[in-house]
Amino acid sequence: MYKSHLKGPKKFGRSVSSFRTPTRTGGKPRRGGGFSRGSGKKKFSGAGRGRRGDRIDVSRFIKKGEHREEKPYAHKHTFSDFPFNPQLHKNITKAGYVYPRPIQDQSIHAILEGKDVFGMANTGTGKTAAFLLPLIEKIAKTKGKNKRETVLIMAPTRELALQIESDFKNLAFGFGMFSVACVGGLPLGKQIREIKMGVSFVIGTPGRLRDLINQKVLDLSNCHSVVLDEADRMLDMGFRDDMLYIIGKTPKERQTLFFSATLSPEVKKITSEYLKDPVFISVISGETAKNIDQDVVRFKTKEEKLTKLHEVLKKDGSDKVLIFREMKHSVDTLAKELAHAGFKVGGIHGDKRSRERIRILDSFKQDKINILIATDVAARGLDIPDVTHVINFDVPQTYEIYVHRIGRTGRSGKKGTALTFIPA
Repeated sequence: MYKSHLKGPKKFGRSVSSFRTPTRTGGKPRRGGGFSRGSGKKKFSGAGRGRRGDRIDVSRFIKKGEHREEKPYAHKHTFSDFPFNPQLHKNITKAGYVYPRPIQDQSIHAILEGKDVFGMANTGTGKTAAFLLPLIEKIAKTKGKNKRETVLIMAPTRELALQIESDFKNLAFGFGMFSVACVGGLPLGKQIREIKMGVSFVIGTPGRLRDLINQKVLDLSNCHSVVLDEADRMLDMGFRDDMLYIIGKTPKERQTLFFSATLSPEVKKITSEYLKDPVFISVISGETAKNIDQDVVRFKTKEEKLTKLHEVLKKDGSDKVLIFREMKHSVDTLAKELAHAGFKVGGIHGDKRSRERIRILDSFKQDKINILIATDVAARGLDIPDVTHVINFDVPQTYEIYVHRIGRTGRSGKKGTALTFIPA
């Protein structure tokens, strides 16, 4: 039963932007979950990454948060300690960085030394700067030596790829480096033109990257630095074959950086095959944040489900709420129902136009609306501050997806609440 404990509270250079899901080539369809029938506790069937038929015990959705403040991380370095180009130090200062986040503190020196790195880190832990800063430094050093090196960064979603490119433009300002975002939903012709003009950083999703390789537009023979960001998520989404095909088009002598929130058998296998003597770094503190209250909301009918959602949204402390739904059409349906009831709400999914998705997401970030409904495209890669509640209006397919969803709240030591709606 639901418990009433809800009291917690620049772009530079050439750019392209959109918020749609990536083009998928050869991807495997994701299968939905549901209740298992029989006596005893109700459990949910799961799917994804070798977990078809798994069951999620409802008790895993219920946990009282400890509401502990984060212990300050003992930094080994400041950003001024890293041997970066003076211009890069200026960009770091302009970005407001002073002390490195744990993943940055532990990985930047290893990347600068040319070592392969496997980093376990969730979204929002600063891993983008952890690999961008040393790779910008690396390319800056090779530019004047008549060597044209390319950096390839693969990400699971369009949102994450575009966010990485935005960060790159800020951090690489003044270096004369260019990037291209190779993602679906944006004009292919523009991406082809930018690649032909010459870019130092290719950032994209596996489906579109493979399309460009097959069209003989994208040549990775000079790509000696490869980053797979959120590798486990790419595997979840059925991108395994694309990932391996694309890596196979890069030189064998390369620096490879993997970042993942989990170390599944599949991730471990790919890591052992494609990384050479990697430095292993983990900044994962646990399955779920200790300061997130987790609970379930039981309902008998669709009407009761919607009524109980209204009750949650009207409670004090429900200041910024992210609601997850499994299907695109269900996002639109719920958004219309809540808007009709007077809530300030928006919805994003892969079928919405790019500009509309950007507008809605910015409205949520700037508190013009306080409720965002989304498919799992928003579970990773989007840095949305101060989310007070995550609501699983539809049960996630796997427990891993659940962990990633609720990780949108309870960040930076703040209290968060996660609720999962369960049929009674």
